[in-house]
Amino acid sequence: MDKNLKKILVYAKPYKKFISLNVLSNILYSFFGMLSFLVLIPMLDILFNVRPGEIPPPPRWEGITKAKAYLEQWLSHYWAQYVQTHETAQVLISVIALVLAVIMLKNMFGYAAMVFATFLRNGILRDLRKDLYRKILSLPIGFFSERRKGDTFSRITADVNEVQNTTMIFLEMIVREPTTILFSVVAMWMLNAKLSLFIFMFVPVAGLIISAVGKKLKQSSLEVQQVNARFFSHVDETLSGIKIIKAFNAENLFIRKFDRIQDLMYRLTNRMANRQNLSGPLSETLGVAVIAGIIGYGGHLVLIEKSLSPSVFMTFIALAYNVLTPAKNIAKAGYAIRRGLASAERVFEIMEARDQIPEKPDAISKKTFDDKIELDHVYFKYELDEVLKDVTFTIPKGYTVALVGQSGSGKTTIAHLLMRFYDVTKGAIKIDGIDIRDIKKKDLRNLMAIVTQESILFNDTVRNNIALAKPDATMEEIIRAAKVANAHDFIMQLPQGYDTVIGDQGNKLSGGQKQRINIARAVLKNPPVMILDEATSALDTESERLVQEALDKLMENHTSLVIAHRLSTIKNADLIIVMEKGRVIETGTHRELMEKRGVYHKLVTLQSFDL
Repeated sequence: MDKNLKKILVYAKPYKKFISLNVLSNILYSFFGMLSFLVLIPMLDILFNVRPGEIPPPPRWEGITKAKAYLEQWLSHYWAQYVQTHETAQVLISVIALVLAVIMLKNMFGYAAMVFATFLRNGILRDLRKDLYRKILSLPIGFFSERRKGDTFSRITADVNEVQNTTMIFLEMIVREPTTILFSVVAMWMLNAKLSLFIFMFVPVAGLIISAVGKKLKQSSLEVQQVNARFFSHVDETLSGIKIIKAFNAENLFIRKFDRIQDLMYRLTNRMANRQNLSGPLSETLGVAVIAGIIGYGGHLVLIEKSLSPSVFMTFIALAYNVLTPAKNIAKAGYAIRRGLASAERVFEIMEARDQIPEKPDAISKKTFDDKIELDHVYFKYELDEVLKDVTFTIPKGYTVALVGQSGSGKTTIAHLLMRFYDVTKGAIKIDGIDIRDIKKKDLRNLMAIVTQESILFNDTVRNNIALAKPDATMEEIIRAAKVANAHDFIMQLPQGYDTVIGDQGNKLSGGQKQRINIARAVLKNPPVMILDEATSALDTESERLVQEALDKLMENHTSLVIAHRLSTIKNADLIIVMEKGRVIETGTHRELMEKRGVYHKLVTLQSFDL
């Protein structure tokens, strides 16, 4: 069994009850399906005016080895007795009623099987998506920087749906269709052993031929899913950057990229669909060939040897078709399973992704920040690119420390390392003398709040966006945090105040308003350490003034690490650290650094601030 199929079936374990009921219902469905053909024999006998002669004696049980003969004698005895003691019309009505009852039971169990399968299918879909979503949230930031959002979105939607369908198809393939074939073959063998040999020869030959045709379907399916992921990514990028696309008249560029993706998908899906569509005609052609053989040989037994009655022969052909149909379905299921396994491979690639930022089994719990944060000879590199080189400095409790330097000097990387979005390559970051890798990640991040240059908001109410870090916060606490962030006044002017839904990424608000809600979120969390990553760099002068006032309030009575692009915002910092190409090259207060007339002085002069 394929390893990915085994992983899928693990998700079926909690639904053993539904699996058992589905299997039982499918077996009964197959049994009554076979019986619905056998009960045609007496009906056909009546229509052909074939009446039994003398009533044969009741059968005697002579052991399991003669069970077939016993059953035939039993049916012959009671059928002959019933026909001779009732009118033809009454016999016909009874047989019709029997046929209808058997078919009704068949369909009743078929419906029951589908009901139980629905609970199973939707349960697997729910559990798999839950686990996949939890896994996505547990993975480090670095995992997502290496792949497109659309690819991840494709895996949690289209791929999971394919995996869900595969489970159901697999269950049908190993239960309903095989039992249908088994019951039909047993009935055919009882009717005529010689004719049954045609079926025994056909099924394995057809299976080998169809398997050979579908050998490469899994690889084709994997290619289609990969292109589908590119499609999701391109649409996501288009919708996210629609303003820039229009501003730079880049519509045609994006249309051409979209067309190329669609053309590739067109070719791949055609190739896969044509291979898959071949299974139906191929299996049907093989089936018709066997039916033709049965008709030829069976016709000889009926017309020449007269060893087979017409009613039995017609029933035999119906049973043969009842074998060929599920055999064809099994062939189609093989294609669908291959397609599903290609999707499963993509899903479990994420499910089994190794966490590059693991938490130690004996990680300690730390709820307070008491003394200082230390960066001790820290090195860090993204793959081959070394970003930080021998960075050492200390942030005492209660201090405001600013990081300055040109873009790419490693400032934001330090913030990410403090939050343990990444781990240092060499050296250590310590809080109160404890390596942050020895602290539980949840506790570490509870000690900190971050306000980034990019205002990250969600398509929810203002209230829920502020309360993200403290879902049980009271309305009074939320309003108090908003007032500290200079956000309360503009929030009250919104249509529904704090209950206003602010749109995707907060697009109903201005940049300054979004940033002040971000600050309110950090105020409400109220951790001992604040990280401000260029929180005002994208704002206009008026918005910057309001946000800076909010940040000043935020930093009161907190330990703060401020990453600054506009140097005017950090002149009152207790310590300024100047970085260049991943190294610390100057440290000191604003006055001390200006007196050195080094890199910091040059940066201030270039920005032309009157400090």
